Amino acid sequence: MTSPSANLAVLFEAAAALATLLLVAGLLLIRASKRQDLVDRRLRSLRERELDATLATAPGPRGVLHLVAALGSGLARSGLLSSSTLAEFRATLQGAGLQGGNGLGLFVGSKLLLLLCLPAAIYLLMPEDAMVPALRWAAVGAGAIFGLLLPDIVVKRMRAKALAALECGLPDALDMMVICSEAGLSLEPAIERVAREIAPAHPVVAEELRQTDQALKLTSDRRTALLDMGRRTGLPSLQRLAATLTQSMQYGTPLSQALRVLSGEMRQEMLTAFEAKASKLPVLLTVPMILFILPTIFLIVIGPAAVQFMRSQ
Repeated sequence: MTSPSANLAVLFEAAAALATLLLVAGLLLIRASKRQDLVDRRLRSLRERELDATLATAPGPRGVLHLVAALGSGLARSGLLSSSTLAEFRATLQGAGLQGGNGLGLFVGSKLLLLLCLPAAIYLLMPEDAMVPALRWAAVGAGAIFGLLLPDIVVKRMRAKALAALECGLPDALDMMVICSEAGLSLEPAIERVAREIAPAHPVVAEELRQTDQALKLTSDRRTALLDMGRRTGLPSLQRLAATLTQSMQYGTPLSQALRVLSGEMRQEMLTAFEAKASKLPVLLTVPMILFILPTIFLIVIGPAAVQFMRSQ
């Protein structure tokens, strides 16, 4: 006959074995579920890639854009365009915020298609008896020139809008960098943190800072990486920021103090620009006042007298 202590020990061993089995089974189930989730994510990614490939070959808008980009990329690689022209195109697209892999191809392809298709459309849609042949061919030539220049006009407008947004959000980014530097962060972590935090409010500034942070991580020459930040856009504010950061690293001046002074100068310049625009308003309002307000005043003042004069006749 076994003692109660022996029975209790057997029960404890059985409970421990059961708990071990349950733990192993739980770990196996968790591993299987993670593996299934991984497989599901991979299958979902493959389906999305197949859908993208289908859309790329489909005759829809996205497929047309892919075809235009492929045509422009082939023309850029053919050697018909000089390297300086391609470099100028890349700089313009980069300043406009079009930094994707198909940006250059789409730009060049759209210029080529508009150069060929717009004059052809004008020639086909214009009736033969509408004007003399010389004017018709002049309209076709004007359509070709307009089609060639239309992508440049669109990109330049996008570039101007991106530069305006960048200059508007740069003082806020500098204020955040001042806070980060005073909290003890060095230059690279401060730029990375500001790029992450300012993205919802100023995405253009966040993208520019993200590129600068990547350049600082990839190269050992930090001065060149900072100066490239100003060269990419040609914006004087970014060039001054790059020069300030470079001088701060070179001479060991306090980073927060230099950034605070630069942020104050930029905000003062923005305020001065707003005041200059406001001072031009009286001059700009003169023409609408002469065209729309003064005739109404003359009508109210002279109208009753003119009516009385006409009745007296």
